[in-house]
Amino acid sequence: MRISSFAKAVAAGVAAGSAALATAVQDGAFTTGEGVTVALAILGALGITYAVPNKRPA
Repeated sequence: MRISSFAKAVAAGVAAGSAALATAVQDGAFTTGEGVTVALAILGALGITYAVPNKRPA
């Protein structure tokens, strides 16, 4: 199955964002710092995952 680099990056961004968001809201409050952390997790996962090339099929 062939998955594009963009689709792979979006999936990684959603996973990282949801994990950071779940951690951020556990105490019942959502601060600006936690919002920045969630945004950086999403952007970091998108950028890093998009930059890594897919493995060529054998």
